[in-house]
Amino acid sequence: MTNGSNGRWAQGLAGPVRSIAETHDSPLRVLAGPGTGKTFALIRRVMRLLEEGANPRKIFVCTFTRTAARDLETELRTLGVTGAGLVRAGTIHSFCFSILSRADVFGIIRRFPRPLLKFEEKCLLEDLRGNMGEGIRRLTKRLSAFSAAWARLNSDMPGWPQDPHDQRFLAGLEAWLRFHQAMLIGELVPATLMFIRENPLSPYRPRFEHVLVDEYQDLNRAEQVLLDELAVSGTLSIFGDETQSIYSFKHAHPEGISTFDQCHLGTHDENLDECRRCPQLVVAMANSLIGHNPSQRTRELRNCSSNPRGETFVVQWPSIQEEADGLARFVKQRIQVGGVLAGKVLILAPRRQIGYAIRDALNRLSVAAHSFFYEEALEGDSKSFPDCAAQEAFTLLTLLARPEDRVALRSWSGFGSDSLRSGAWARIRQYNEGTADSPKEVLEKLLNRQLNIPHTWGATERYRVLKGRLSELNGLRGTNLIDAIFPQSETWTEPIRGIVAGLGEDIEPKDLLDQILHAVTQPELPTDVDYVRIMSLHKSKGLTADLVLVAGCIEGLVPTIQTDLSPQDERRSLEEQRRLFYVAITRTTKTLVLSSITSLPCADAFKMGAKVLMRRRGLTPVPTIASRFLSELGTSRPATGAGETILRV
Repeated sequence: MTNGSNGRWAQGLAGPVRSIAETHDSPLRVLAGPGTGKTFALIRRVMRLLEEGANPRKIFVCTFTRTAARDLETELRTLGVTGAGLVRAGTIHSFCFSILSRADVFGIIRRFPRPLLKFEEKCLLEDLRGNMGEGIRRLTKRLSAFSAAWARLNSDMPGWPQDPHDQRFLAGLEAWLRFHQAMLIGELVPATLMFIRENPLSPYRPRFEHVLVDEYQDLNRAEQVLLDELAVSGTLSIFGDETQSIYSFKHAHPEGISTFDQCHLGTHDENLDECRRCPQLVVAMANSLIGHNPSQRTRELRNCSSNPRGETFVVQWPSIQEEADGLARFVKQRIQVGGVLAGKVLILAPRRQIGYAIRDALNRLSVAAHSFFYEEALEGDSKSFPDCAAQEAFTLLTLLARPEDRVALRSWSGFGSDSLRSGAWARIRQYNEGTADSPKEVLEKLLNRQLNIPHTWGATERYRVLKGRLSELNGLRGTNLIDAIFPQSETWTEPIRGIVAGLGEDIEPKDLLDQILHAVTQPELPTDVDYVRIMSLHKSKGLTADLVLVAGCIEGLVPTIQTDLSPQDERRSLEEQRRLFYVAITRTTKTLVLSSITSLPCADAFKMGAKVLMRRRGLTPVPTIASRFLSELGTSRPATGAGETILRV
């Protein structure tokens, strides 16, 4: 590259963005509020590196979602700089999976990177209960504690764990995972970190000259340390904002971004605080809201003078259905008069019941709308056949695509049993460990009466059912395959059918399984659509829309309230919930609607976790309380009014 081209992407850039593009030798920390041009700055940084001759194969851009990675790759190719298509972009989990999935790495770490889904953990816990003599609730807490410990790298401490009960639990956990050739999702990053640390000369250890990390505040400590290792011979640039950290349930470590300079000497800091996305009213409301977090750094968003004042509405309805119908009519009106395109409407709901009600109301008005609550698609009680239909169907698909999958075979054997047939499986596993047979081969012998293991009839009968179902599915593809496993007539198939909508007629079981797995474990949102998108507040991270509606703004939902926390943890949880609401309201470029309801059926309120003023039975409506966050939006917030009056629907 010539010096003339070196400045091409810096031309026209001013202030912090230009400085970000030109900073190279020292660690870089970019603190960027919502709508301040973070992605723009990150792309300009990559382009500048390429123009100065950096090897594109030695550049890794770590994104928080697969959608962000694809969008970044598309943008780089569009800009047309030589080598842009060779830059590696992806999530930390996809990177780790690519490393651990290599056959030679299996032999080194003696583990299989087959992730265990949440419902599959139930069989693990039931099996451990027989050995530990502890209840499921206690074992669940132990498992959660170990996941947190891996994320925080407590496992690096000598002698970890020290408690005898924890040591016994860990031994049983590792034995179960090795036998079932699986790995907890929380182990994926620590296992990769261990492999890289212990095998510095391995040909499978990537060596990057430049590592750039988006949404750094949403990574846990293990992920942040792994990225340090990947950048040990090069430069590390991080982009993020601690005011948008909303993933404590994934053990995010937002302190990593605020203390980055203490661990990375010579850090060069840049701040992006001029919001170019949101209307001026929303910026003022967002600053007022986040100012109620006592531990928040005092770094406010600045209004861009060219941004419109915008319009905001705070409305209330008597019930979920009236809220859904009213918001749907408002959206249709705005679309009909040309005020907004359907693909530029974003509806956020704290519970899927609220989201589904709005989606159905829009569809009744002939407005195309899709909901994205995929992470809830496999919820249910594995011990009850009616309640675990989605889990059973997914497991059937897994065994159709991967006949020897031990976790799926274990889950299938347990469905519908109060103990998930842990006793029968323990006997089968004990026999397996003394032979070279796989669990599938043992079940085949039991079914054909070539082998007799006492008290395994239930598991054997389930295997007989499995063989019959697999025989019926053999050779099916595309729509025929989807309809056979996830029939449209069943309501429980709705989230999964939303995931697979539009797949080709030639899709094979393995590809269908991969599609569902990615959607459930790493939920992504399409960005270029022609329909209204409805999703959770968490899922809106990184999205932008002209019209944003946040429904269900009542106590217990926004914020979600946990009752078993210490005062300190309760404060931290409330602060994160406030950050989540901050993220939600800063998605809009023009119009924001904040909506609440005055009552819920008592049973629904209890199921959702809503806070109510009184308790009654069944479907009797009980009064709810508007979210405390609405009162924290400051003087720029309009007064609350009846939805039909304020929105004129």
